[in-house]
Amino acid sequence: MMGLIRQLQRRTPLGWLQLRHDKGRLMVALAGIAFADVLMFMQLGFQGSLYDSNTRVNRAMLADIVLLSPKALNLQNMSTFSRRRLLQAKDVPGVQTATALYVGSITWKNPQTLLSATVQVLGFAPDEPTFNLPEVEQQLDKLKLPDNVLFDRKARGKYADAIARIDRGEKVTTEVDRRTLTIAGLFSLGASFGADGSLMASDQTFLHLFPRRNAASISIGLIRVKPGSDPQQVATALKGHLPEDVRVLTYQEYVEFEKNYWRVASPVGFVFGLGTAMAFVVGVVIVYQVLSTDVNAHLKEYATFKAMGYSNSYLLGVVFEEAIILAVLGFIPGSIWPLGLYALAAKATALPIHMTASRAVIVFLLTVIMCLLSGAIATRKLQSADPAEMF
Repeated sequence: MMGLIRQLQRRTPLGWLQLRHDKGRLMVALAGIAFADVLMFMQLGFQGSLYDSNTRVNRAMLADIVLLSPKALNLQNMSTFSRRRLLQAKDVPGVQTATALYVGSITWKNPQTLLSATVQVLGFAPDEPTFNLPEVEQQLDKLKLPDNVLFDRKARGKYADAIARIDRGEKVTTEVDRRTLTIAGLFSLGASFGADGSLMASDQTFLHLFPRRNAASISIGLIRVKPGSDPQQVATALKGHLPEDVRVLTYQEYVEFEKNYWRVASPVGFVFGLGTAMAFVVGVVIVYQVLSTDVNAHLKEYATFKAMGYSNSYLLGVVFEEAIILAVLGFIPGSIWPLGLYALAAKATALPIHMTASRAVIVFLLTVIMCLLSGAIATRKLQSADPAEMF
């Protein structure tokens, strides 16, 4: 072992010396790798914000188990089921509460611009805890008044002046189908790919806004289990007790259900995944061009090394050394530039786009694989180099 360490210490860093010899080519290579990294970071960032933003409401629900219609696709494409299923669910041992949630989308007049905009409405009984949002819990009494709603201060659109007026305690109203709504308070949740913003309303106000909806037909059932009960076991019991016109999911399964829609059924998730793959391919091509040019430029030198008795594995190691150096040096600017781009995109789209440690690790590993793959392709000609043909 000590002999191997001494050998590595005595080894001349040929890969680094060759890269450093042509600084112009090195800068071009690093710029290309950084560009590929930025593309991968942006695609993965948008993909992460897709899953994060579209599960915000799901993760804010106070529930251990969720009941859905089997026809429901995601939060913006819900189907309804009978409210009687909540009463039946209470007969199952371990169930503590069963709360109804109504979900729908309306077109209202933006209270600031007076232009039409679409927002998501979440209706529930104010006396029944439904969301784990302190701002909503503190203002439940306001929802008991007819046509009073709470508005998401992080909604996408021009609402800054209206939000400032509400913060000052002023009364702000708007219209929905010639019906006047009063924005009685604010809460913080955020926009998503599926909705620009959300309104919290009582179940009675919700039914006023959606006169064709039947009070007995609900969108989601929120089940909370008794302390000490296992949600998985209770969910299994509910599946056996309730008819097939309702789907039973644990809280975590419900969050994954929403993610899977955007990951598999929605074309948006596929587009971001394809964009990441294309960025990877672009990086492979760029690094290959650099390493291939370097190998061709020093082919006689490599042939001389082979004539001196150096093995192919040693020469391949030189090229792979260059690939790893390029990966590390190119990743540094490639991971810094996205920080500013993330901030710019988050401000423009009101989506949760930010750098995460796991994403940085993933892109770094992809960068190393990208460069090693390019190096492996670039060394094909090196392996067939014959010293006798070179001189």
